[in-house]
Amino acid sequence: MTASPVPRYLVFPAFIALYLLFDWATYIDPLYGLNITPWNPDPALGLVCWLVYGWRAALPWWIALVLGEVVVRGMPAGLGLTLLLSLWLTVGYGAIGEVLRRVFGNSGVFDSRHRLFQWVLILLVGALLNDVVYMSLLSLAGLIPPGAWAAVVLRFGIGDMVGMLVSMPLLWMLSSAQGRQRLRATVWRYETLGYLALSIGVLYLVFGTIETSEFKHFYFLFLPVLWAATRQGVYGTALMVFVLQLGIGALVKWNNAVNIEVPELQMLDAMLALVGFSIGIVVDEVRQVSNDLKQSLRLAAAGEMAAALAHELNQPLTALSAYGKACEFLVERGEGGEMLKSAIQRMIAESGRAADVVRRLRDFFRTGAMKLEPVEAAQLVSSVSQQFFGALREHGVVLQVDEMPGLAMLADRLQIELVLRNLLANALDAVQERPAGERRITVSAQQLDSKRHGKNSCLQLTVEDSGKGVSAELAARRFEPFVSSKASGMGLGLVLSRAIMEAHGGSLWAEVGDHGIFKLALPLARRVVEGQENYGAA
Repeated sequence: MTASPVPRYLVFPAFIALYLLFDWATYIDPLYGLNITPWNPDPALGLVCWLVYGWRAALPWWIALVLGEVVVRGMPAGLGLTLLLSLWLTVGYGAIGEVLRRVFGNSGVFDSRHRLFQWVLILLVGALLNDVVYMSLLSLAGLIPPGAWAAVVLRFGIGDMVGMLVSMPLLWMLSSAQGRQRLRATVWRYETLGYLALSIGVLYLVFGTIETSEFKHFYFLFLPVLWAATRQGVYGTALMVFVLQLGIGALVKWNNAVNIEVPELQMLDAMLALVGFSIGIVVDEVRQVSNDLKQSLRLAAAGEMAAALAHELNQPLTALSAYGKACEFLVERGEGGEMLKSAIQRMIAESGRAADVVRRLRDFFRTGAMKLEPVEAAQLVSSVSQQFFGALREHGVVLQVDEMPGLAMLADRLQIELVLRNLLANALDAVQERPAGERRITVSAQQLDSKRHGKNSCLQLTVEDSGKGVSAELAARRFEPFVSSKASGMGLGLVLSRAIMEAHGGSLWAEVGDHGIFKLALPLARRVVEGQENYGAA
């Protein structure tokens, strides 16, 4: 099997040995001394081997089937018939394996609900056809009493289907290095010991007196399965249902509990497994979607931050160029002393400033770290507005900036500039739908009442535009991922902006109206608030 921990020349001997072990361990409650039992996990092992090796698994599988009849059951059908029946089972199981191989190839069998249902359907149909032919051969050979055909078909069919449904997922995960690595990463936690311990307790509770058990408390087995499925997805579920099946089989075998309805018990376990796998796959899909969304947000943040980086580095790089030319001029004139030293020191300072900008952005992407500092509202609006002057003139848009109060917000300046830049860019796109002469954007600011917005006072910035505005329906979804009013928009800018605002302890929202209105609020810097209070007291 792929990247097997077993040497290649020992793979098939190891497969045969493990197949015989499964056959012996699950030879429980057989009919007529034949391989007609209510749980057969060994075909699941064979199917996994077939998925990995294709037709090369046929001969080892046939040998394992023959040895199972000889070693485990004493060859009740005789040598010739045993060889023939084992050959049919190899063909029948191999056909199921070949269908699975063609449908799934080497890709994940349990990666989605659709693939899970495909897998279940193939196993059910294949096991039924294989079962009917095999039982018919046994009946024609006189190994099954007349009139018992339907009963043995039911018993053998349940055994195969339950064994494959419950055992194949875990065996498939263990068959590849990637699957083993993911299984180890998923279940190698203290939490796994918790639900395994719970499963042991529940098994004792449900089957403590298994000879007389009527499965009245079987539903308790859902507890560890649901725990594993919701916390560790399909990989945790695969481990859990296999452990439960082993526990149930061991209790039945060691207690010699032949008077209970073992097939009914196995069907209950199969339903338990299917429910667990369905939940586990849904959990994995939700996590994958969440990870994809996070990645999309990071890419969106990278695009937004690139503009911030370009703007922040422009000034120190320009200054470095100017100081460099000044140094060149001074050297050419043969001057040194304090003037040259001062120019060099300023170059060092500007390079340090540029390095600080890059470092802060890098820390933000790695850990979400912020450098909180007082940010003057007027300086913030002026700095961001200047970046839009060219686009405003090109599209004939009037930008009106109301008088800014002399207040400072407590924020990471780079990140808050990103938010304001995003709001102005959206407003610029919105007003372009208006005719020339009616394209206007207004930026204003005001201090919010501290009694209404928490202990600390807040500064609210408002960006209004003469666009068509936000409807009530869109306002409720405007900050959801991938919801955009622009045909070319990804719908991530406002999601990122709101996340930044909330990380700062602030807020960002849109108001319903006949024109665009977006507002953001941030706590004021404490030293500013205290200064105002002292001034009022004086």
